[in-house]
Amino acid sequence: MKLEIKPIKIDRRLTGSSFIDEPLQQVIQFALRDYIQYWYYTLSEDESFLLEIRQTVQNALVQFSTRSKEVDWQPYFTTRLVDDFATHLRVFRKAQERLSDRDDPKQRESSEELLESFFEAEVEMERKICRDMVCTSPKDEEGFLRDLCEVLLYLLLPPGDFHNKNMRYFLREVLARGVLLPLINQLSDPDYLNQLVIWMIRDSSCNYEAFMTILKLTDKTFELEAVKDKVLEELQYLRSLDTAGDDINMIKNQINSLLFVKKVCETRIQRLQSGKEVDALKLAANFGKLCIIPLEHILVHNIALQFFMDYMQQMGGQADLFFWLTVEGYRVTAQQQLEVMQSWEQDGKKQGSQTKGLLKAAALGVYEQYLSDKASPRVQVDEASIEKLGEKLNNEDPTPEIFDDIQRKVYDMMLRDERFYPSFRQHPLYVRMLAELDMLKEPSYRGSDDGDGESFNGSPTGSINLSLDDLTNASAEDVLLFHAFISDTADDFLNHLPVAGVCNDHGKTYALYAITVFRKNADGSEDTWKTYRRYSDFHDFHMRITEQFENLTTILKLPGKKTFNNMDREFLEKRKKDLNGYLQLLLNPEMVKACPTLTPYIYDFLENKAYSKGKGDFARKMDTFVNPLRSSMRNVSNAVKSFPDNLAEGMNKMSDNVGRMSERLGQDIKQSIFKVPPMIPKSDIGPEHCRVSAQLDDNVDDNIPLRVMLLLMDEIFDLKERNQWLRRNIKNLLQQLIRATYGDTINRKIVDHVDFMTSPEQVADYVKKFRDSYWPNGILAENLPRRDKSIRMRTRVAAKTSLLGIMPDELKHIIGAETTRKGILRVFDMFQNQQMNRRLVYVLLEGFLETMFPQCKFPELFVKLHSRSPRTRRYSQRVKASSLKR
Repeated sequence: MKLEIKPIKIDRRLTGSSFIDEPLQQVIQFALRDYIQYWYYTLSEDESFLLEIRQTVQNALVQFSTRSKEVDWQPYFTTRLVDDFATHLRVFRKAQERLSDRDDPKQRESSEELLESFFEAEVEMERKICRDMVCTSPKDEEGFLRDLCEVLLYLLLPPGDFHNKNMRYFLREVLARGVLLPLINQLSDPDYLNQLVIWMIRDSSCNYEAFMTILKLTDKTFELEAVKDKVLEELQYLRSLDTAGDDINMIKNQINSLLFVKKVCETRIQRLQSGKEVDALKLAANFGKLCIIPLEHILVHNIALQFFMDYMQQMGGQADLFFWLTVEGYRVTAQQQLEVMQSWEQDGKKQGSQTKGLLKAAALGVYEQYLSDKASPRVQVDEASIEKLGEKLNNEDPTPEIFDDIQRKVYDMMLRDERFYPSFRQHPLYVRMLAELDMLKEPSYRGSDDGDGESFNGSPTGSINLSLDDLTNASAEDVLLFHAFISDTADDFLNHLPVAGVCNDHGKTYALYAITVFRKNADGSEDTWKTYRRYSDFHDFHMRITEQFENLTTILKLPGKKTFNNMDREFLEKRKKDLNGYLQLLLNPEMVKACPTLTPYIYDFLENKAYSKGKGDFARKMDTFVNPLRSSMRNVSNAVKSFPDNLAEGMNKMSDNVGRMSERLGQDIKQSIFKVPPMIPKSDIGPEHCRVSAQLDDNVDDNIPLRVMLLLMDEIFDLKERNQWLRRNIKNLLQQLIRATYGDTINRKIVDHVDFMTSPEQVADYVKKFRDSYWPNGILAENLPRRDKSIRMRTRVAAKTSLLGIMPDELKHIIGAETTRKGILRVFDMFQNQQMNRRLVYVLLEGFLETMFPQCKFPELFVKLHSRSPRTRRYSQRVKASSLKR
């Protein structure tokens, strides 16, 4: 007799949130169907086993959900997660530094040597743990995952299910081999991570400057070959098109752009293969025309000041520079305090004598530290000036201008003494400074002919600084044969405008001016073409030529900008007329005779290609260089800028800040001389051999999330190499940049963002994305074949370009363009090794489990699981041997 089958009811509640439970139940259903049912039904038709499996899985998920609700995830996401990533980056940087010290160039470029150095650096930092066996040996990795899954099943399953060996082993294998291992393989795949980077910053427009920078900096020939192959493919397609009229100009522009990229790739490949790769900084120092940065600008800019400070220390002139900086800080602080004192006196509050006393103490401190007989080192100025200053300090109340006379003499000495500023301009540190400021003019790539009669004479975009030496040296008579006028005004949406060299601006509307150009050749023939220019191109061109020819500023007047209604038809017609007048004046024969060297600029502007804005960037960069960060030295006194409402509290704050100002500046200067940047008291273990979060000082009253983010930036851009004075200024400016973006409640915003990321709605969205990626349309996704190498290499280039392109200009102005590029490329290179990526995935997984189960001894467990590594034993033996020697 058959027993009647009774339907078994299963409670479908898992997390307590219907948002999450619904997609999660679908994931369970799909997993059971595709991983168990397909083979189980060939053995039995009994449904009870499947229901038991489902119930067991649901019990584990309920336990997991309950534990996750009891955990405060904010410290993990704001501190532990960032610290794990930053520490991984530190280990990678130390491995790179070790390889760079090797004499054999093959060892420096070997990925195996890099991996060896990486895990050696890890064991030195972790001391008891090394994950090399788990990351490099598939057998050890599977054993580790089995052990870990068995522990998780013990924590999540009911005791009856766990002690059922068949059930436990079955679930352990499914979890370890079917879930975790494929997931870790995907998350550690460099190609997947590169695609993920491109997807995450897909909203940013393509940055030609970043793209060309990547091509010129890469040392991987296979990346350049992949880009070159794609360029040749595109060239073949464009030449096969049958076009006429204006379309042919567009096609020519695109072909010119591709030819230029092809030439850059070929030149770079040739240099790498010949072994004649030349340091760009040395090349610029020997052959380049270096920009001249005035001393007054260097002294008020953090990046430039760092290099000048290092140079002055080498030349023994650090006392003069530090005196100038200290006086600058004293002047600003004294002005603020006297202004406050005057406002108090107007309100009838008598605090003047105390303020004057504090200022006098600060002034005497500056005098004792730099000008007195006891000062070491002492500022070298004439004794008469020092005696005059001493009398003023003894007999008069201090003023903000009391040191001005001596400061001016010190400035003149630094400016004119051949040992200091004049020699600094010939020093490699000056070239490195220009590179950080992005003001280093690079050797240009000459145009090439690929054999089909299509030549290209310059850069297709504003990203490449076109050297004037590469322009045709046309004479004044040649330019007289040029005639040009604006024939039309076209305004269109950028997304639909097929003009080469113009970046996508997400639908932004702007006006284009079609310039018709006529040129008579020597043989009597005439060439005619159209080129398209925006008002910003005219403006940049105007800046470019007035920068080189100052006498043109009184003759050439560019029509002014208009912020609102600048797309109005009537306004556009008026601007077209004004720009036409500007163009005719520019092409006037008398103008050309007055400025013969103006010819190459005009030729470049009217040529049938996208206009290169490289030269105009210099004037814009100088404005950015001088103006926004001119207040860098004022940051010395920003701590005393805000005064509490309470009078007594305000005076205490004044006393504390002003009274210690000279002492604090002196400490900063001494630290900058010896470059001592530790943020915590020194221990037996150097800060470089500790986790990044070990540098957090719990006694400092500051918010942890922001400090950890700043430590991460410190690690990415290697700011520890900067001296302490400038490092503190950089930190302050980074905080200002972050606060300018997110407001004063940056800590609160970080925490709110974490709360949003862990909200039920977001978790449900993560589950849905997981479901849709593994089971698109409810069908298990097939394993995709490994992508072709050329596609993977082009993805690498695209990912690097995207990372470099999203870096804000403000960050480059604060820490330097070269430092920014190196930091971004270091992070990118870190993700290009699968074994290292596996190490990061396991570190993040271990941190997650330690946070999820704080009452369990997971840290001790991981020490035991990773103790199988021979490196751990060798390191312990070395430590014991060194301790015995002591």
